[in-house]
Amino acid sequence: MALEKLEAQKREEKAIEERKAREWEREKARRRGLMSSSWTAKEAGGGRGGGADYLYELGKKSFQNTNVDAGQNVSMIDSLFTGGYLGSQSDIADGSLRNEEFRSFNHFVGDYYIAPAFLEKVAIHIAKNYMVDLGMIDKKVRIPLILGIWGEKGMGKTFQTELALKKLGAEAVVMSAGELEHEWAGTPGKLIRERYKKAGELSANRGKLSVLLINDIDAGLGHFADTQVTVNNQMVIGTLMNLCDHPNTVSVGGDWKEGNSVRRTPIIVTGNDFTKMFAPLIRDGRFEKFMWKPSIDDLVNIVHSMYQDDGLSMDDVYALIKRFPKQPLDFFGALRASQYDNQIRAWIEREVLGGQSLSHESSNMAVISQRLIQQTDLPKFEPMQLTLQDVVREGERLEQEQEHVMSNKLSKDYMRDTGAPRGALVGFRG
Repeated sequence: MALEKLEAQKREEKAIEERKAREWEREKARRRGLMSSSWTAKEAGGGRGGGADYLYELGKKSFQNTNVDAGQNVSMIDSLFTGGYLGSQSDIADGSLRNEEFRSFNHFVGDYYIAPAFLEKVAIHIAKNYMVDLGMIDKKVRIPLILGIWGEKGMGKTFQTELALKKLGAEAVVMSAGELEHEWAGTPGKLIRERYKKAGELSANRGKLSVLLINDIDAGLGHFADTQVTVNNQMVIGTLMNLCDHPNTVSVGGDWKEGNSVRRTPIIVTGNDFTKMFAPLIRDGRFEKFMWKPSIDDLVNIVHSMYQDDGLSMDDVYALIKRFPKQPLDFFGALRASQYDNQIRAWIEREVLGGQSLSHESSNMAVISQRLIQQTDLPKFEPMQLTLQDVVREGERLEQEQEHVMSNKLSKDYMRDTGAPRGALVGFRG
């Protein structure tokens, strides 16, 4: 009896050990599943011979996935991110594929003046590009994809464009001339295609007008004396020409799919001199040109919108513009900003230096950096009540500084004995 009881106890202990072993194996399998990586997960779509991982296929097709649908449906998500937990339309991992680079211009707060001719040109360009894409205009009609806004420096081309886009409720994917060159050949051209495609896709999803805005394009694509034409320069020009000719078909490195088209997205570029650009790019039918030269009424209204909180009337602004007739709009913006110099100087001497002058040799100037970096007891400067005489006096000082730069031309003296050839300093004249 005792022997049978002992054998039964051994069998029970063995069964318990076997159950614990099975539970441990299941726990190890569960832990392996939690620590699985996308590097080894199989792609539902098959991929390379049916066994490729998703990240390999994603990297193979594009440096950056700009299609908000790619990677979010069952046919493209790897096995870690499909099933009953996340569903069939969830973002991969952290949702980074929905990263948006739109600029909505909601930071413009206030009553800014938009020139009617400028607003009309931007509005019509955007409208007719959307209309031809929607079939309201026959596709055989060559509607220019690009609107080139050009003119003298400092006349507010970019600012007026952004104000017009805000007025229209449009959003923009913004690029600058600095992004049109890169150490890796082909990168800028691909970047333009990516952002053009992204603008069209996100516009369709968000239900808003969108444009691709490239600022100072002639600085990046212009052909100047003694400058080299690079491969990137040629590829960017070719990319823009191809977009103009085939605005609904864009490749960013992925495989071509029949019927896979993108929404036509109008492009707006700004610059100073389009004669420096490749002629076939700026020809009619591809590139509509608009010279922005504000009238005297536009100038008065734009400058008055700058100074409307400072006490200057329309008549004062008109007299100010007549006093400096050759100055661009950015001169008057800099002129207003310089009016705060006296307030800042008075605050530093009174609150920071304890009554000492900025030029005094015993002044502890390090206190200024401490107050600014630590952001302690910082004031809020209110708009000043200006007079026309004050503004004219400061304008004459700024104009004198301009004349000093033009008259001295110190670069001649710097380069006189260096043996540098003529034209070595690009942009210097005289």
